[in-house]
Amino acid sequence: MIDNESMYEAGPAPAGRWDRRSRALLFVLLGAQFLVAVDFSILNVALPSLGRSLDISLGSLQWVATAFALPAAGFTLLFGRVGDLFGRRRVLLGGLGLLVASSMVGGLATGEAMLLVGRALQGFATAMTIPSAMALLTTSFPEGPVRNRALGLSGALISGGFTAGALVGGVVTEALNWRWAFLLNVPVAALIVAVAPALIRESRSETRPPMDVPGAVTVTAGLLAFVLGVSEAGHRGWSDPLALGAMALGLVLLGIFAVIEWRAAVPLAPLHILRLPAVTWGNVGGLLVFALESAVVYLMTVYLQDVLGFSPLVTGAVFGVPGITAVVAGIVAHRVIGRTGARWALVGGLTVQALANLALLATGQDRGTGLTIIILALGVGFFGHVTGIVAYVVTATSGLSDHDQGLATALSTLTQQVAITVGIPVLSSIAAARTSALRSSGSSSESSAVIGGVHLALAVDAGITLLGAAAIAVLARGVATRAPVALPAQRDGRPGAERVSDPHRRAAAGG
Repeated sequence: MIDNESMYEAGPAPAGRWDRRSRALLFVLLGAQFLVAVDFSILNVALPSLGRSLDISLGSLQWVATAFALPAAGFTLLFGRVGDLFGRRRVLLGGLGLLVASSMVGGLATGEAMLLVGRALQGFATAMTIPSAMALLTTSFPEGPVRNRALGLSGALISGGFTAGALVGGVVTEALNWRWAFLLNVPVAALIVAVAPALIRESRSETRPPMDVPGAVTVTAGLLAFVLGVSEAGHRGWSDPLALGAMALGLVLLGIFAVIEWRAAVPLAPLHILRLPAVTWGNVGGLLVFALESAVVYLMTVYLQDVLGFSPLVTGAVFGVPGITAVVAGIVAHRVIGRTGARWALVGGLTVQALANLALLATGQDRGTGLTIIILALGVGFFGHVTGIVAYVVTATSGLSDHDQGLATALSTLTQQVAITVGIPVLSSIAAARTSALRSSGSSSESSAVIGGVHLALAVDAGITLLGAAAIAVLARGVATRAPVALPAQRDGRPGAERVSDPHRRAAAGG
């Protein structure tokens, strides 16, 4: 079993520094990830305007989000492995090209069907782009401080992209119209496609084993069914037969996928990777980090507009402060991991995130007080949130060969996509049920009922996050307890020589 406590020499360059080409490469890869992260939330604030423009009913508007989430989650693992086998740069450029085309389709949509096609194709583009960009990042930078710093910036921009989407969506909807929420992608993605080939070397496995078609079909269909079921449950209710049936079908197909992988000669997702404690616990942490904080962003959007009465523009601007702290956390997270280890950084990030969300229970109907609490609490919470993101990615991708980086990063990306898709319906349904109960009782005003629902969802969110942090602290002992760090150069001064402290890795390295 691969241990994640290995230590590496940084090579001839000082740890944590990049040359000019490395900076340009990082800029392109992070830019691609930021672009698709913005796409997830950019239409949330614009949905009412979009619905009026294209005459889409309120009940059908949820499909704008679902149409994106289904392919983004369902095809991530498949495209991660396709990149391993056939070229990660090729898949990345294909995904960005598809993003340009799909954004044009959505931005020029004349009706509901055309809009949903564009949104679904953006989901496919996300499933192609993020795991390929992450795998290229982890294979372009050596494991240790340099990679941790790059992953820190990646985590900051992915989380910042989610919050920036709300801000950008509010600005373009009020200043221009909702179509620019799609069309802004086109020149940015086209620029990245133009410069990427000169900076990114092709990266893929040295051999091309046959694709595990049964595994690819079952895992994709299983994820699609499960995500559809959860999305429908958030809107129809958790007792809805269609939602329950879709979730059950998804779980059955994922169980069949596990059996196929156990027996396959060349599996899509080798089970030895899935059984590694670092991969398991890293992705558990990632599920908690993303699912619970993305839901908080949604709940605060509801609170700011439905209770405090702020406009979409102001609502989007409020998330600018947590966006700034997210970037700061991404810059310093690698230092936190270097001092505490990835596991404790993950535990600490989850704990800070949970406690900050508990502070949001102090919000009420006063606009000034509510706004102040949200800005301060989300500012602190997003620092912990992004620290947790970086720690979970470092944990889930460390100690693996370049051959398996595409799969490992696809798993971490899949965790992110599923978490965002699942977190919002689960907590929003809790808030809606509590709000409905308070309305029915007749003892609360409309605003008080909404606040009561939001507060219950926030309390559940914080409780689950703290329980998850405690579980990782207690049960994941020995997993990434010490981050890979730069060691002093060997006395012979050989540049680029790798020194490995763990006996399993030493044996694999021939030493």
